[in-house]
Amino acid sequence: MLHSKKHLSFWEIWNMSFGFLGIQFGFALQGGNMSRIFQTLGASPEELPGLWIAAPLTGLLVQPIIGYYSDRTWSPRWGRRRPYFLIGAILSSAALFIMPYSSALWMAAGLLWILDASINISMEPFRALVADKLPEDQRNFGFVVQTLIIGIGTWIASNLPWLVTQLGAENEAPAGEIPDSVFYSFAIGALVFLATIAVTVWKTEEDPPEDLERFEREKKESRGFISDLSAIFRSIISMPKVMVQLGVVQFFSWFAFFTMWSFATPALTELVFDSPNPAPGAPNFEIANAAFNEAANSVSSAMGIYGLSSMAFALILAFYTSRFQINRRAVHAVSLLLGGMGFAWMLLLNPESASNLRWCFALVGIAWGSILSMPYAMLSNSVPKDQMGIYMGIFNMFIVIPQILAALGGINVLNDWLFDGDVAFTMLIAGISCCFAALALVLVNRSVN
Repeated sequence: MLHSKKHLSFWEIWNMSFGFLGIQFGFALQGGNMSRIFQTLGASPEELPGLWIAAPLTGLLVQPIIGYYSDRTWSPRWGRRRPYFLIGAILSSAALFIMPYSSALWMAAGLLWILDASINISMEPFRALVADKLPEDQRNFGFVVQTLIIGIGTWIASNLPWLVTQLGAENEAPAGEIPDSVFYSFAIGALVFLATIAVTVWKTEEDPPEDLERFEREKKESRGFISDLSAIFRSIISMPKVMVQLGVVQFFSWFAFFTMWSFATPALTELVFDSPNPAPGAPNFEIANAAFNEAANSVSSAMGIYGLSSMAFALILAFYTSRFQINRRAVHAVSLLLGGMGFAWMLLLNPESASNLRWCFALVGIAWGSILSMPYAMLSNSVPKDQMGIYMGIFNMFIVIPQILAALGGINVLNDWLFDGDVAFTMLIAGISCCFAALALVLVNRSVN
């Protein structure tokens, strides 16, 4: 029997998205510290994108599959999306806790594969849950609340290495060893991930499929995993035109942010703080290594500002969209252009003006806040509601494909071609990519405004 969706209160929407706080702890800790871990274990800046390939590749494989199966899951006790939240949280927490114990590059890269696959198991159904539970006129608000929670998580998690250092953890370690500040940060992240997902699972109820008999009949007609893969492929082939248009915007947006996650630490420790990662055996290694770790903490802390500004941006949008409709295309375009300006500004900084790095990331955070909400709000009204999980998973392919291209050498090729391989200019590449994303919104059908 068909039923209309009721309007939910702020706290109901908050609780159903609260697990995103833990998910973002996982993403922010890896985004702010994995390049540092890789460099500590001996990776050169040119090798970093390849080591990061685990993140997008696991998303490409996992998200459509999880979306498809979450559409076809129903338990009167556990619901549709919540089992995936919980399974992903347990696996992610374990990977976060173990990650700082990596003693070699292959171990850190392997754990990143496990971590990202697990985070994707939890994350993908969260987007579908908003569309499952909220009526169309509340979806802008629902995705913006998710962005607000993501911003809080990004800011807190990015500042964890600095905070635990202030509380007495060692921020220095011998060559090839990961500092205690990273150990404690990842352990805290593991606990927060599991706890916040548990709140969402406990506090959120899910509605059964509108036609439960048809739903059960279609499940019984499934012919196994190969048949399911064929169904996923058919969904990809028949994706709505709006998804393809928004996919171009997503491509440039996520190329920019993957560039930031991969290269912010090596680029900004060298450019802004004049403290590049020293090679083992270099003159005055201990002094240079201490300076690098301090600069890496400063970069991670500054990166936390993009979470804080995205949180503030989401808070403003939340108040506004709870009462009024907005032009989502225009908001997204302006936000992306501001993010591009933030990245470009970084090239003008030096040790004397390092404090302005926070303002650069504040502009980047406006773009981030919009990327995490506006495309999903534009898309959610354009896909069949009983296939929300699979289409949200497919849409995320437009997030991971540019990251795979970047990780396979796209950033290095562009940087070598345009800027003779100067690592500092990777931030300008990120800024240009944000601007291309803003221009691509011209291609998006005006009906999604």
